[in-house]
Amino acid sequence: MDWIQNLLFNNASVAHTVILYSFVIAVGVLLGKIKFFGISLGVTFVLFVGLLVGHFGFEANESILHFVKEFGLILFIYSIGLQVGPGFFSSFKKGGLTLNMLAVCIVALNIVVALVIYYGAGNIEMPMMVGILSGAVTNTPGLGAAEQAIAQLQFDGALNPVMAESIANRPISLGYAVAYPLGVIGIIMAMLIIRAIFKVRLEKESKQIEEEKEASTLKPHIVTYTVENKLIVGRTIQELSALIDRNFVVSRIKRNDEVIIPNSDTKLEEGDLLLTVLSVIDEDAMKAFIGTPIEMNWEAIPAPIVSRRILITKSEYNGRKLGSLRLRMGYNLNATRINRSGVDLLAQPNLDLQMGDRITVVGKLDDINRLAEKMGNSMKRLNEPNMITLFIGIFLGIILGSIPFAFPGMPIPMKLGLAGGPLVVAILIGRFGYKMKLVTYTSTSASLMLREIGICLFLASVGISAGGNFVETVASGGLVWVLWGFLITIIPLLLVGTVARGYYKLNYYSIMGLLSGSCTDPPALAYANKIAGNDAPSVAYSTVYPLTMFLRVLTAQMMVLAFA
Repeated sequence: MDWIQNLLFNNASVAHTVILYSFVIAVGVLLGKIKFFGISLGVTFVLFVGLLVGHFGFEANESILHFVKEFGLILFIYSIGLQVGPGFFSSFKKGGLTLNMLAVCIVALNIVVALVIYYGAGNIEMPMMVGILSGAVTNTPGLGAAEQAIAQLQFDGALNPVMAESIANRPISLGYAVAYPLGVIGIIMAMLIIRAIFKVRLEKESKQIEEEKEASTLKPHIVTYTVENKLIVGRTIQELSALIDRNFVVSRIKRNDEVIIPNSDTKLEEGDLLLTVLSVIDEDAMKAFIGTPIEMNWEAIPAPIVSRRILITKSEYNGRKLGSLRLRMGYNLNATRINRSGVDLLAQPNLDLQMGDRITVVGKLDDINRLAEKMGNSMKRLNEPNMITLFIGIFLGIILGSIPFAFPGMPIPMKLGLAGGPLVVAILIGRFGYKMKLVTYTSTSASLMLREIGICLFLASVGISAGGNFVETVASGGLVWVLWGFLITIIPLLLVGTVARGYYKLNYYSIMGLLSGSCTDPPALAYANKIAGNDAPSVAYSTVYPLTMFLRVLTAQMMVLAFA
């Protein structure tokens, strides 16, 4: 039976390492599906299972453990960057600016509370405090960035030998593991306390969200107008667009018994029925300028004109302007709207197209089929992974992460490291990659798989390596870390949440998303979505998530480098 002993305990064996990781990840993911009071911790349970396995003496080869941990972190961070990249810069516009400002305040206050505890307690090293901070705000990339900074200090010989020995005996992941569970609970408690303080009525908040959604300019609105204004009779569609100065598309025109596809030179006649795609806020202005809107079922009209969605799956259209396709002149088609990642956008000529976009076009079926063949329209193409973009991004990210930046007061130049470098590059590629002809589209399932594999490998590695010291550390004073972590979590959330509601009068559901996003916490977001019954928490979460994630990674490194 020696083979069983070698399989379970011989850490020099590749089979032992693979089976150890497989067990930790499988059991951790399974336990992560269990809900406590309607809340699950998800893949974070992989860390706890790794700690348990490490406590009972199961180990992996140190060099393999280190490689798997770093590579898992890179995959996780990079996939997050690609996901948030397209919305990173646009999140600072309009209402997003207020939400991001409040999220930055939460990040700053988390650090302030951590520093107060650090100086007040006086018996804890800054690296461990950063671990507790990362757990308190449920931010795993921050933990990875801090560990990267510590490794960099050790490599450059700038870390105090006493502190190096202390970190070896008490890895900062222990502080993360201890503070994490109450961090999730603290976020939800902050939501409940704010609701009680301001006596929030959920029905009123839901009604407000619906009213705001109706007034949204993002969602295309379809109206049929009768041409009654004699001042526009005889004018072309192009002239009409210049006179009204609004974003709209005339998709079809019914003139007598004929349905035609208009182009910019089509002249309007009195009594024409115009099928128009526009924003809701422009509906009244169009009514005043054109004529009375009517209810009409265009699909019931016997005509050779149909409406279809075409999927862009050829890379040569990635980054091209919609107007450059010349649909009206080349195909006798009208584009009415673009669906991108589930969101409908008005089909404006200056809109940059991306792989995976779905264009709704109107015209004859033969013309639509010609365009579909030209643009790909093949779901199979989208299912193929874009490995070139993935590894080009990782390659550039590691180079960027290795560039030293000198700051006054720091013992060594700061580097973005294996966490910050790939994150910055992934955000830039996600937003601007199409301009370099890089296909950044990744199917939802492929993106989720990449992210989950990365985080599971990272958490399993952290748990296995730290498990041997976990019980001893907690028994020798680690329980107070739970209290510190809870204070780091709840104090900033209550302060900023109160300002968001009391001063900025934000909707309660948006505040729930803000609090979840500022801690990058999916379990808290799941709770918020369940309470809200709408997508308002998710919208606020996704608005602040990119900047918050970037700041969590950056500040974790800076705290280690500045104080350690």
